[in-house]
Amino acid sequence: MISLFKSCFEFSFKAASAALFGILLLLAFVLTASMGSQEFYGFFRYDYLLFYALIIQACLLYLKLESWAEAKVIALFHIMAMGMEIFLTHPQIASWQYPQPAVFKILTVPLFAGFMYSAVGSFFARSLRLFQVSFEKLPSFSNMLALAVLSYINFMSKFFVPDIRMVLFAWSMIIFWKTKICFQLQQHQLQLPMLPVLIILAFIIWIAENISTFNKIWLYPSQVDAWHMVGWGKLGSWYLLLLLSLVLVLKILGKRSQEGVWKLKNK
Repeated sequence: MISLFKSCFEFSFKAASAALFGILLLLAFVLTASMGSQEFYGFFRYDYLLFYALIIQACLLYLKLESWAEAKVIALFHIMAMGMEIFLTHPQIASWQYPQPAVFKILTVPLFAGFMYSAVGSFFARSLRLFQVSFEKLPSFSNMLALAVLSYINFMSKFFVPDIRMVLFAWSMIIFWKTKICFQLQQHQLQLPMLPVLIILAFIIWIAENISTFNKIWLYPSQVDAWHMVGWGKLGSWYLLLLLSLVLVLKILGKRSQEGVWKLKNK
């Protein structure tokens, strides 16, 4: 019983530590909600969220809670996410909107927005190290990268050509069906199938999305007049986005053997 308690505590502590960036951002979203669209000393709520996110990032690096290699991966994902955000918030597309003003923004997107995606990349990068994660029967990187690139393109191309997300879901299930995530807990090596883990993570992000939209970080068109819970269909979008983030992290931070075993480069 004591061993089980210790394992649960260790897992919870490491998971919270890995998700530190995202947790701190969510807290800021809630605590700054009362600021609304008001200006404070020449800046707005979104600007202060940008300053806050930069401070978090700097502290993680300074305290060595995040390595420079991990920061580079997160920065790459940040840039890719901003490109997608600019496209999807364009008035002619308007998948969602940022309802409050900002000094620091690119077209329709406040600069802090990229850090919401960076938090996902940060979680994966830190989880791999904290849990000493390895993978078994991981598909080839060419296969995974093709899936990730097509998923990224489909987020935008679906407005002009047929949406292929069902094909992407099927593809991911086929190539990751046998993939196992291996991690250390209480000096024991544990294994979990990869697909259920990704689905659970997508659900957690969906909950965070509801908290964010409730606090008017961004709004979908149907939420502008009155807030309501984000539809379950968004789980699929977060699942594909998680795949994109994970593949980038795995490609840059680790090595895959010909047998499909993946490990961090520093191991």
